[in-house]
Amino acid sequence: MTILFDDIPERALDWHRAGRGAALATVVETWGSAPRRTGSMLAISGDGEIAGSVSGGCVEGAVVLEAIESISDGKPRLLEYGIADGDAFAVGLACGGTIRVLVQPVGAALPIDVLEALVAKRAAREQVALVTDLEQGAPRLVVDGYADRFRLDRSGVEEDGRTFVAIQNPPLELIIIGGVHIAQALVPMARIAGFDAVVVDPRESFASASRFPDARIINEWPDEGLGQVGLHARTALVVLAHDPKLDDPALMRAFDSPAFYIGALGSKRTHAKRVERLTAAGVAAEDIARIDAPVGLEIGASGPAEIAVSIMAQLVATLRQG
Repeated sequence: MTILFDDIPERALDWHRAGRGAALATVVETWGSAPRRTGSMLAISGDGEIAGSVSGGCVEGAVVLEAIESISDGKPRLLEYGIADGDAFAVGLACGGTIRVLVQPVGAALPIDVLEALVAKRAAREQVALVTDLEQGAPRLVVDGYADRFRLDRSGVEEDGRTFVAIQNPPLELIIIGGVHIAQALVPMARIAGFDAVVVDPRESFASASRFPDARIINEWPDEGLGQVGLHARTALVVLAHDPKLDDPALMRAFDSPAFYIGALGSKRTHAKRVERLTAAGVAAEDIARIDAPVGLEIGASGPAEIAVSIMAQLVATLRQG
C-alpha cells in the first residue's frame, strides 16, 4: 500500500464497529497557504484516538473536540479555521491560510452502509467519489460524472457552492521498463511520492531484488509483463531500457491504455528514430505524440539521480496539471 493510499476510512469503520464511536473530518476548502490539500482526512474515535490529519497539527486539537461532540449528538459540523486573533498556534493556522473542515459522525451524518461501501471500493482499488450536500449533510457514493476530478485527483466544492466531492482514487502506479541505473534512483523517489513501483525486465541480472528491494519485479518481456500488471488511468509508464526490443513493445501496449503518462529515455535523435519505427509499424501520429521524450523536465540533469528527479517532476506535473 502506498504512502498516499492511507487507511483513514478503514480506521473509522473499525472504531465504529468496535463500539468506540468514530467520525471523519475532511478538508472541504482551502484559501492561501493551507498546510493540507482539499480532500485530506482525519479519523477520530470517540475516545480521542486519531489517524491522518487536516492541517500541520495546528487545528487538529480543536477538530478532535468538535468530532467527539458530533459523535455524541450525531450531527455534522462545518468548521472554519484561519489565523487566530491572539495566538496562531491556539486554534488557527500559523501559515496564514484558511481551511473549512467537514466533520461527519459515523452511523449518523455518515451512514454506516455508505462508509462500508466506500471501504469496499477502496479495497477493490476502484475509483469512487464521496459526494456530500454541505447544507443537508447527506453523503452518497458516485463512480461516474467527475472525470476531470478523478483524472487530476482533485477534491473540491462544485460551482453550486454546496456539493462537496471527495475523490477516492486507487493508488498511483509507476511501471518502469528496464532495470537500469536510472530506475534504481527512480524507484525510491516514486515510493516517497506515493507510487507503487513495478520494474519489468526479462534480464534477471538487471531486475533483481538486490537492485530493487522496494519494487515489484517482473522478469518478463514487456508484452507479458504489462499484461500481468495492466495499465489504467492512474498508471505512469517510463521506458528506460534504451533498447527497441524492450521499449517499443511497451510503448505499443501503452498506446491502447488510459495511462496518464508515457515517457521514453533517449536523445532527440534517438526519439526521431523511434518515431520512424513506430510510424512504419502503423502507429497513429496522435499516439506517438503521447510520448514525453526525451523523458523528464529540462533541468540540466546530470547523472542517474538527477535524471530521476526530472522524471518525477514531469510525472507530477502531468498528473496535477494535465
